[in-house]
This record gives sequence, structure tokens and C-alpha cells, in this order.
Amino acid sequence: MSLFTFVNFVIFVVQIHMPVNDFTVSEQDEQPARCNAGSLGYVVRVCLIAALGGLLFGYDTAVISGAVGFLRDHFNLTAKELGWAASSALLGCVIGVSLAGVTSDAFGRKKTLILAGLLFLASAIGTALAAGFAGFVAFRILGGVGVGIASMASPMYIAEISPAGIRGRMVSVNQFAIVSGMLIIYFVNYFIAAGGDPAWNEATGWRWMFASGALPSAIFLVLLFSVAESPRWLIEHQRLDEAERVLTRVGGPRFAAEELRAINDTAASETQQHLYLFAPGMLSVLLLGIALAILQQVVGINVFLYYAPEIFKQLGFQVDAALMATVCVGVVNLGFTVLAIWTVDRLGRKPLMRLGAAGMGLCLFTAGAAFQLHHRAAWVVALILGYIACFALSVGPVTWVILSEIFPNRIRGRAMSLATFALWSANFVVSQTFPMMNENAWLVARFNHGFPFYVYGAFCVVLLAVVELGVPETKGRSLEEIERYWTRR
Repeated sequence: MSLFTFVNFVIFVVQIHMPVNDFTVSEQDEQPARCNAGSLGYVVRVCLIAALGGLLFGYDTAVISGAVGFLRDHFNLTAKELGWAASSALLGCVIGVSLAGVTSDAFGRKKTLILAGLLFLASAIGTALAAGFAGFVAFRILGGVGVGIASMASPMYIAEISPAGIRGRMVSVNQFAIVSGMLIIYFVNYFIAAGGDPAWNEATGWRWMFASGALPSAIFLVLLFSVAESPRWLIEHQRLDEAERVLTRVGGPRFAAEELRAINDTAASETQQHLYLFAPGMLSVLLLGIALAILQQVVGINVFLYYAPEIFKQLGFQVDAALMATVCVGVVNLGFTVLAIWTVDRLGRKPLMRLGAAGMGLCLFTAGAAFQLHHRAAWVVALILGYIACFALSVGPVTWVILSEIFPNRIRGRAMSLATFALWSANFVVSQTFPMMNENAWLVARFNHGFPFYVYGAFCVVLLAVVELGVPETKGRSLEEIERYWTRR
């Protein structure tokens, strides 16, 4: 998929059923439509550039899926070391989100994304040239720091610059970019592996898989210099003239005046950041965000995105067939993410989350039973693809939408950092423990590789309960309206 195709697709999705002269109106009130002399094209362009951080997020994390088998043979890795090869980048993600909240609040969202781009580029080159396993892991961790930073800064920037009427779609575009990056690298891995024999892939092919990330990293860095800083960050740092110019380009003079007044009113009512973050009314929303972030990962999605070829090999697939089946995973992931972008601002956040959590749980429990009972591989593949479809339609993109919306302006950087820290910590644990569960002799003897599916299915049930009991519907509400909701509670 070219960048031009990506841009035109997103503009088309945003414009569907959304007239340009009405795209800033909240669906939660009956106020007259705001005067919009701004540019939808401008909003889409800057959001797409920020979303390239998501594309690199997907590219950099999923590249391991095609290389992991060759890495195991090249470095003679044990099951624990194999898990470390895949999860070491996720440890870097934990470090990255620890830094991202502070840097995004202190230096701005734009400079934080530039830092992420530099780390992506360094990691792509370093992993490709690594002489030993320790050096490879070090550069994977470095790239993970970039992923962690981008995973928080990209959706936050998009949410802060997008009008309420299209914000859900624009933040979901970040998830579309993530799965696009995954699909691209699945194809790249397939064609690189197909270009040589097993000995070449073990010695050299996997290096080209990692090196391929240098080009999109360089493009991301160059494009970032053309975007504006987040208007909400500019207001918090008293750069009001710059913020007004950005908001005017987004929605016109009247929209800019209303947004400036709303953001200033919200900021004026807040106390110190650290105290406000843990105030009784805000603690509940912080804990909800952390819970959603953890549950997005412990339902097991990245097991199928990072280890898909190895899972398909367990079903009897050869290397080429396993990599092609992984491409199918990427295609389903991308297709249903597109559907999520189409529906998130029309159906709302909660209905999609309910549907996705229930569907994922059903697919996982059934797939675990199919593994345990030695059913045909085709059934298991169909259930895995069904699980991917449910995740891509709901929990994947919608969790990021909710996290980017629910936190008040003044604490958004730190709160997003804490939630994303929890997300990547959970991802690290899942990715590290899957090979250990999947290759444990006692578990294999009793469940035939089906045990992890049962574990992840149980967490889908927990996710469904949290969504039903704790998540408010935020469709069509401005960030300030959402903040007032939590303040009233």
C-alpha cells in the first residue's frame, strides 16, 4: 500500500456521511452548527503523518513474526530465549512510555514523535547488523523505546487536534496504520524468505527483514517537520497565538474561539498536575484506563501477531504456507480495522467493545478445544481469523480511542503514559510466557497447545465485564464535555 493510497482512503472514510460544513458538531447537544472555515484536508494530513508513528509501531513489532524461526536456528535459542527475542522490544516499550508522558508534557507532542522516529531508524539499522544475540536484543529494546513513545504520543496528538465529530475515526486511523504496518511487514517477510533457501534465510534473510524498516522511519522523520504542535499543549504553555492559528486551520475562526475558551475554562478549574492525577474523582478514570490497557493485551492478540508462523507450523504448515497464512491474518486485521473506522463514530464505543470481547472469547475457547481434541487445522485457522476479525473491529482500535478521550486535558500526558506503560508491561508478560506455556511438556500432553487459548479467552470475559460496568459512551462528545462528566462524578 502506497502512502498516496493510504491518504486517499482515509480522506474517503472521514468524508463518508460527514458533510464538511458540519464535521465539528457534537452529537450530544443541540447547539447550532459551528461556523467551519477550516480544512478537513489539513486535519487529515497532520493526523496521517502522526499515524505513521503507528505504522512504524506495527512494522517494528511484527517484523519478529517472520524472523523468529530463523533467529532460533541462527542463535540456537531455547524456548525462554525465543520468548526474549520477541519480548525484548516490549521491554523497550515499557521504558518508552515511561519517558513519553514527561517528554510530551514538557517538550510537546511533535518533538516526542521526532524522538520516536530517530529510535525507529537506529533500531532498524542496528538489528540488521547485529553480530550476536546480545547486540540484537539491545537494538530491539532501543526500537521498543520508540514504539512505546509512538504508541502514546500518536493517538494523543491525533485526539488533541481533531474535532469531536471525527475524532473517533481519526484516532482509529492510528490503529489502521498499525495494522497496515503489520500487513506490509508480513508481505516483506514472505518475499524475503521466498527469495532464498533455508540456509540463506538463517544467515542473512532475517537481517534484511529488520533492515527494511529504515526507509519508512526516514520518511516519518522528514514529514514530522511539516506538522504543527498540538493546540492543547500550546495553550497549556501559554502560546495562545500559535494555538489559535492551528485551531483556525482546523475548524475556522469561530471554532478556534470556542475551543480556546473551552480549553482555558477547563485548565483554570484544575489544580496541580500531580495532585489532580490522583484526586478521588480522577483516580477512577485513571484505574479504568489502566484496566482497559492491560485487558487489550492479555486477551492474547500479540501472540497471534508475533508467533503466527510458529502456531501455523504446529498445525502442519510448511514455512512458505505458514508465512502466507500470516499474511491472511494481516489482511483480516486490516479489513476489519477499516470497518471499525467506519463505525466507531456512528455506533459508538461500547457496542463495538461488547461485540468484540464476546466474539473473541467464543473463538478462543473453541480454538483451545479444537487444539486439545486434535481437530482439523482448517477449523483452527478459521477460528484464529475470526478472533483477529473481532479484535480488529473493536478492542484494537476502540481501546486507543477511549484512552485518548477519557483523560482530562491537564493530566492527559501522564495518564496516557501510565495506561500505555501498563499496556506494554502486559504485552511483555504475554509475549514472554507464550512460548513457555506452548512448549511446556505437561501442558502439551494434556491440552496439545490449547491451554494458552483458554487463558486468553478467560480474560475476554473479564474485559466484557469491565466495559459493561465501567466505560461511559464518549461518542460525539468534546474532550471538555468528557472531562466535565468525570468531574461531576
